[in-house]
Amino acid sequence: MPEKATMQRAREDLREGKAPSTVAGEFVHEEIEHVREGKHGARSPRQAIAIGLSKARRAGIPLKPPKGGAKSTQQKAEQDYEKGQSQSSRKSSAKKSSSRRSQAREKALRREPQSTASREALSRQTRQAAKKRSSSSRRTAAQKAVRTKGPKERKSAAKKAARTRAKRS
Repeated sequence: MPEKATMQRAREDLREGKAPSTVAGEFVHEEIEHVREGKHGARSPRQAIAIGLSKARRAGIPLKPPKGGAKSTQQKAEQDYEKGQSQSSRKSSAKKSSSRRSQAREKALRREPQSTASREALSRQTRQAAKKRSSSSRRTAAQKAVRTKGPKERKSAAKKAARTRAKRS
Protein backbone atom coordinates (compact mmCIF):
# COMPACT_ATOMS: atom_id res chain seq x y z
CA MET A 1 0.00 0.00 0.00
CA PRO A 2 1.51 3.36 -1.01
CA GLU A 3 2.05 6.01 1.64
CA LYS A 4 -0.48 8.85 1.94
CA ALA A 5 2.07 11.51 1.00
CA THR A 6 2.94 9.62 -2.19
CA MET A 7 -0.73 9.36 -3.15
CA GLN A 8 -1.21 13.10 -2.54
CA ARG A 9 1.82 14.03 -4.66
CA ALA A 10 0.60 11.70 -7.42
CA ARG A 11 -2.91 13.21 -7.40
CA GLU A 12 -1.43 16.70 -7.52
CA ASP A 13 0.76 15.73 -10.48
CA LEU A 14 -2.27 14.30 -12.32
CA ARG A 15 -4.21 17.53 -11.68
CA GLU A 16 -1.28 19.51 -13.10
CA GLY A 17 -1.62 17.45 -16.28
CA LYS A 18 1.64 15.53 -16.00
CA ALA A 19 2.10 12.30 -17.96
CA PRO A 20 1.14 9.02 -16.22
CA SER A 21 4.76 7.83 -16.39
CA THR A 22 5.88 11.00 -14.59
CA VAL A 23 3.21 10.49 -11.92
CA ALA A 24 4.28 6.86 -11.53
CA GLY A 25 7.76 8.18 -10.76
CA GLU A 26 6.46 9.20 -7.32
CA PHE A 27 5.75 5.53 -6.54
CA VAL A 28 9.12 4.41 -7.93
CA HIS A 29 10.85 7.03 -5.77
CA GLU A 30 8.96 5.75 -2.72
CA GLU A 31 10.06 2.18 -3.47
CA ILE A 32 13.71 3.20 -3.88
CA GLU A 33 13.50 4.99 -0.52
CA HIS A 34 12.11 1.80 1.06
CA VAL A 35 15.09 -0.16 -0.24
CA ARG A 36 17.53 2.52 0.98
CA GLU A 37 15.91 2.62 4.42
CA GLY A 38 16.30 -1.14 4.69
CA LYS A 39 12.57 -1.86 4.79
CA HIS A 40 13.34 -4.51 2.17
CA GLY A 41 15.83 -5.12 -0.63
CA ALA A 42 15.68 -5.63 -4.37
CA ARG A 43 17.58 -7.94 -6.67
CA SER A 44 18.28 -5.12 -9.11
CA PRO A 45 17.35 -1.48 -9.69
CA ARG A 46 14.89 -2.73 -12.31
CA GLN A 47 13.06 -4.79 -9.70
CA ALA A 48 12.66 -1.74 -7.45
CA ILE A 49 11.36 0.25 -10.43
CA ALA A 50 8.96 -2.57 -11.39
CA ILE A 51 7.54 -2.74 -7.85
CA GLY A 52 6.96 1.03 -7.92
CA LEU A 53 5.23 0.89 -11.31
CA SER A 54 3.04 -1.98 -10.11
CA LYS A 55 2.00 0.06 -7.05
CA ALA A 56 1.22 3.04 -9.29
CA ARG A 57 -1.01 0.98 -11.59
CA ARG A 58 -2.84 -0.58 -8.64
CA ALA A 59 -3.35 2.87 -7.10
CA GLY A 60 -5.26 3.98 -10.20
CA ILE A 61 -2.58 5.84 -12.15
CA PRO A 62 -3.54 5.43 -15.84
CA LEU A 63 -0.15 3.97 -16.78
CA LYS A 64 -0.63 1.58 -19.70
CA PRO A 65 1.03 -1.87 -19.57
CA PRO A 66 4.22 -2.23 -21.65
CA LYS A 67 4.00 -3.49 -25.23
CA GLY A 68 7.34 -5.32 -25.16
CA GLY A 69 9.07 -7.45 -22.58
CA ALA A 70 8.28 -10.84 -21.08
CA LYS A 71 4.75 -12.17 -21.41
CA SER A 72 4.42 -12.67 -17.64
CA THR A 73 5.46 -9.03 -17.08
CA GLN A 74 2.81 -7.84 -19.55
CA GLN A 75 0.14 -9.98 -17.90
CA LYS A 76 1.01 -8.71 -14.41
CA ALA A 77 0.98 -5.10 -15.63
CA GLU A 78 -2.40 -5.62 -17.32
CA GLN A 79 -3.78 -7.18 -14.13
CA ASP A 80 -2.51 -4.27 -12.02
CA TYR A 81 -3.87 -1.73 -14.52
CA GLU A 82 -7.32 -3.36 -14.52
CA LYS A 83 -7.37 -3.46 -10.73
CA GLY A 84 -6.44 0.19 -10.48
CA GLN A 85 -8.92 1.36 -13.11
CA SER A 86 -11.94 -0.49 -11.71
CA GLN A 87 -13.49 1.73 -9.05
CA SER A 88 -15.05 -1.15 -7.10
CA SER A 89 -11.80 -3.06 -6.62
CA ARG A 90 -10.03 0.06 -5.35
CA LYS A 91 -12.70 0.54 -2.72
CA SER A 92 -12.59 -3.13 -1.78
CA SER A 93 -8.77 -3.08 -1.71
CA ALA A 94 -9.21 -2.43 2.01
CA LYS A 95 -10.21 -6.07 2.30
CA LYS A 96 -7.48 -8.13 3.89
CA SER A 97 -5.04 -9.83 1.56
CA SER A 98 -3.52 -13.18 2.43
CA SER A 99 -1.23 -12.51 5.39
CA ARG A 100 0.76 -15.65 4.64
CA ARG A 101 1.49 -14.60 1.08
CA SER A 102 2.22 -11.03 2.17
CA GLN A 103 4.72 -12.19 4.81
CA ALA A 104 6.40 -14.55 2.36
CA ARG A 105 6.81 -11.73 -0.15
CA GLU A 106 8.27 -9.39 2.49
CA LYS A 107 10.62 -12.10 3.76
CA ALA A 108 11.88 -12.82 0.24
CA LEU A 109 12.50 -9.13 -0.44
CA ARG A 110 14.31 -8.71 2.89
CA ARG A 111 16.87 -11.28 1.77
CA GLU A 112 17.76 -9.15 -1.27
CA PRO A 113 20.57 -6.57 -1.14
CA GLN A 114 20.01 -2.87 -0.41
CA SER A 115 22.95 -1.79 -2.58
CA THR A 116 20.74 -1.99 -5.67
CA ALA A 117 19.21 1.39 -4.75
CA SER A 118 22.57 3.16 -4.47
CA ARG A 119 23.30 6.24 -6.58
CA GLU A 120 25.81 4.25 -8.64
CA ALA A 121 23.42 1.37 -9.35
CA LEU A 122 20.56 3.68 -10.32
CA SER A 123 22.87 5.81 -12.43
CA ARG A 124 24.11 2.70 -14.27
CA GLN A 125 20.50 1.60 -14.89
CA THR A 126 19.56 5.07 -16.18
CA ARG A 127 22.47 5.20 -18.59
CA GLN A 128 21.69 1.70 -19.90
CA ALA A 129 18.05 2.67 -20.48
CA ALA A 130 19.06 5.91 -22.23
CA LYS A 131 21.50 4.08 -24.53
CA LYS A 132 18.64 1.97 -25.88
CA ARG A 133 16.73 5.07 -27.00
CA SER A 134 17.44 6.88 -30.24
CA SER A 135 18.76 10.43 -30.21
CA SER A 136 15.54 11.65 -31.87
CA SER A 137 13.51 10.00 -29.08
CA ARG A 138 15.62 11.69 -26.40
CA ARG A 139 15.37 15.01 -28.23
CA THR A 140 11.55 14.76 -28.47
CA ALA A 141 11.36 14.03 -24.75
CA ALA A 142 13.58 17.02 -23.96
CA GLN A 143 11.45 19.30 -26.15
CA LYS A 144 8.29 18.10 -24.42
CA ALA A 145 9.91 18.74 -21.04
CA VAL A 146 10.65 22.32 -22.08
CA ARG A 147 7.00 22.82 -23.11
CA THR A 148 5.53 21.35 -19.93
CA LYS A 149 7.92 22.95 -17.40
CA GLY A 150 7.17 26.35 -15.96
CA PRO A 151 9.78 29.13 -15.87
CA LYS A 152 10.98 28.20 -12.38
CA GLU A 153 11.48 24.52 -13.23
CA ARG A 154 13.18 25.46 -16.51
CA LYS A 155 15.63 27.68 -14.67
CA SER A 156 16.53 25.00 -12.11
CA ALA A 157 16.91 22.39 -14.89
CA ALA A 158 19.23 24.72 -16.81
CA LYS A 159 21.34 25.28 -13.67
CA LYS A 160 21.56 21.55 -13.09
CA ALA A 161 22.61 20.95 -16.70
CA ALA A 162 25.30 23.64 -16.37
CA ARG A 163 26.63 22.01 -13.19
CA THR A 164 26.74 18.62 -14.93
CA ARG A 165 28.60 20.07 -17.91
CA ALA A 166 31.07 21.80 -15.56
CA LYS A 167 31.73 18.52 -13.72
CA ARG A 168 32.45 16.63 -16.95
CA SER A 169 34.93 19.15 -18.35
